[in-house]
Order: sequence, then structure tokens, then C-alpha cells
Amino acid sequence: MNNIIKDFKTDELSNTRFVHPVKITYNLNGKDKAWEAVKSFDSVAILLYHEEKDAFLLVKQFRAPVYLNDKNHLCTYELCAGIIDKKVSLEQIAKEEIDEECGYEVNLDSIEKITSFYTNVGVSGGCQSLFFTTINESMKIHDGGGINDEQIDLMFLPLEEIEEFIYDESKAKTPGLMFAFYWFLKNKRTK
Repeated sequence: MNNIIKDFKTDELSNTRFVHPVKITYNLNGKDKAWEAVKSFDSVAILLYHEEKDAFLLVKQFRAPVYLNDKNHLCTYELCAGIIDKKVSLEQIAKEEIDEECGYEVNLDSIEKITSFYTNVGVSGGCQSLFFTTINESMKIHDGGGINDEQIDLMFLPLEEIEEFIYDESKAKTPGLMFAFYWFLKNKRTK
């Protein structure tokens, strides 16, 4: 991914669509407290294992908050993921994200739930539901890349390179991605 970033600046946030910054005040054990937080959507993330390539399909994209904190990271490596912004099953949202971001059409019944956990608990506290499914080239329906100019690149990571990838600090990646790899190695990898 060859991103060229220009005119990067921060402004006050108002009239937001996806995140809502708030100040929270409360009393905890008799002491008044205040905290800054972001109210955001919950999400789904999917670990995609490509059977024929013996590799995981990851998405790479520019994430402005990561770049804001470290200009060395022009992209992040992530699981296919999306926000929960409609009233359908989590598996249906996962299926739609696999189509939109990665270009594969999977069977709804093949999407296996791994677990749910809370992300960025100090700021947003959003819950992410983690799923797993396998893909192969017969399921490929288009090139992926996301919708509405998301500019998502796809990357296949061979199974034998997982450990090196996890510990490579030059690559910005999410804890959920690394957890999903460990889950796969413990639960799915044939010994």
C-alpha cells in the first residue's frame, strides 16, 4: 500500500455519524470522577482462512488515528471487519463484510463464532464479536476493496508466517487479529 498523506490536521469533532465524544461524570465509592470517552458502534471481525493458499486473508488500510499517533504507519493490518449498524444477525453482518471488503461469498452457516470482547476499553468500550470461516477461489465473486471509497487492500499471510508477523512491531495490527491467530493455532490447525 503506497499511501501519500498530505494536509493531515485535527479539528474539533461535531455532528458525528459513527463516534460520539462525550464527557462522563459519575460517583465511584463516594468520590466524584470524570472521564472522556467515545460512544461508538459495536463491531464484528472475521478471521478468513484460505484453504487452497494455506493462508489468512487480511485487509490493509490507512487508519488516520494510528497515523496521528505514529507517522511511520501508513496502513494497518486487520481482520475483515465492520460495525453493527443494522438489525440483522451478527453472522449476516459478517457475511456482508466478507463480500464488501474481500470479494468472497460465504455460506452463512459456515461462519463460526469464536468469542466477543471489548475493544479500547479506556476510550470507547465497544464490543467486538469475533468469527471464523474458510474461503477458497470458488467463492470469489469480485476483487473486494470495500465500498464508498474505503480503499482496502487485501493481503494473504501464509500460515507458516503467523508467528513472525505477530511479533513484527513494524506492522500496525490489532490485538483481535493476534488473538484470532492464536485461537486458530490452538483450535483449527491440524497437528
